[in-house]
Amino acid sequence: MGKMILPAACSLWTLILLSATPPSSGNLLRVPLIKRTFNVISASAARTYATAQDHRSKGIPSSSIDSDNLALQERSYLDAQYFGEISIGSPPQNFTVIFDTGSSNLWVPSSNCYFLSIACYLHSRYNASKSTTHTPIGEPCNLHYGSGSILGYFSKDDVQVGNLVVKNQMFIEAIVEGCLSLSLAQFDGILGLGFQDISAGRTLPFWYNMVLQGLVSQKVFSFWLNRGSGSAQGGEIIFGGINPKHFKGNHTYTQITRNGYWQIRLEDFLVRNQSSGVCAGGCAAIVDSGTSLIAGPEDILTDINREIGARGLMSMECKQAVSQYGDLMWQLLISGLKPEKVCSSLGLCSYNGTHNSGEIIKEVIEKKPEDKFGVHGGILCSTCEMMLMWIHKKLLQNTTKEIIFEYVNKLCDNLPNPARELVVDCNNIGDFPPVSFIIGKRSFHLTPQQYIVKVVRGSSTICISGFVPLDVPTPQGPLWSHVTCYLQDPRRYIHGSVPHSVRLRESADWICRSRPVRVL
Repeated sequence: MGKMILPAACSLWTLILLSATPPSSGNLLRVPLIKRTFNVISASAARTYATAQDHRSKGIPSSSIDSDNLALQERSYLDAQYFGEISIGSPPQNFTVIFDTGSSNLWVPSSNCYFLSIACYLHSRYNASKSTTHTPIGEPCNLHYGSGSILGYFSKDDVQVGNLVVKNQMFIEAIVEGCLSLSLAQFDGILGLGFQDISAGRTLPFWYNMVLQGLVSQKVFSFWLNRGSGSAQGGEIIFGGINPKHFKGNHTYTQITRNGYWQIRLEDFLVRNQSSGVCAGGCAAIVDSGTSLIAGPEDILTDINREIGARGLMSMECKQAVSQYGDLMWQLLISGLKPEKVCSSLGLCSYNGTHNSGEIIKEVIEKKPEDKFGVHGGILCSTCEMMLMWIHKKLLQNTTKEIIFEYVNKLCDNLPNPARELVVDCNNIGDFPPVSFIIGKRSFHLTPQQYIVKVVRGSSTICISGFVPLDVPTPQGPLWSHVTCYLQDPRRYIHGSVPHSVRLRESADWICRSRPVRVL
């Protein structure tokens, strides 16, 4: 098996990227982070996937694709978004941003955004004409994502984080945000903390300039993510060192193995303390603060999801409806009630009538999961009508009740899962297997409570599997992603630096440091 790349997407209690010199707690810039539960596609700044698609359309073999065009990953902030405040320009214009180690560009919405870009108008926008320190660049930039893209152009201005000001920072003014989910995001933009290798336009990332301009005494930044504590404080990002209050114990160091991402070697992946064998040919993990899930090769993660009973969200909604309403629907139909009145009689629809079969199935697939918690006529109504259509069809064929419901459940299993969300039974989490990552010859464990993401939708709580099958084509793939879930354990943190490496600790932390590379 070839080497596998895992963009690290586990729970960061603390993530730190550090220098070759020991970090201290003095002269640190602490930036508070806000934690908000939401579901949105993240922004990553690599480009291989889009480039590969373009090359394939032109008949160019994948082996000829420039290795510098790294894969742009589609990531979801399903558990929580951790973001902080920055300002751009003089006088300062404030923005909330995701501090993202999986990308390298800074972008915010522009006051010149396209009039049909809804996401742009729902967020703070940078107005160059109001800044005395703005320098126009104008070079266009297009960041591609699995579910859309961001189109904009480069500008240059002063960027302030806390009390530090980075002069003449290149950033992207986004004029079109093609990801619909960004419209509802509670952040304005992305501040990438990755390397220049994956920076669109090869521009110097924000933290490079912070070091070059002598704003920090040490080439270190770190995260502390405060997950599930009930505290209003979501955590903090620290530039220039680490905060010893947020960790204890000894660190485990491991080298970064590839320029561009904070990528480290993963020695093994265990399920129930047994080796999965997936890393026999070598694995890698990318420390990625911009995602809360664990992405990896489809065969392994599909097996895990099968073991924990994970199903597509639409499939689970359908099966729950069958279990809860199936018998009642059957009784109403055989009692002679007209099919078009069954769902309204059950209180699931607010009208006495149905759509045609094609419209019904389309509604079930395309409705947003949260729609089911709204007024009657949402996803439960559409699901009821779909089930009714299936049951009535089989009744007309004189099929027995047992066979009919076996048939309906199979159809539920085969419903598409466009959002790729896999849902589990919240009551069974305690029975799920623990998993472990072997890094630097040490075992770092994840309990089911740490890799299952709980999302509140309406008045209900949905439990989503943190394991997302993700097959990325070569040469960048196979690709895994697992650091953010991992780091949201309060005993762990990460930090890294230039030259970069990763330092980890089971009892409290993670640190990132690498083999020497010329970055500055």
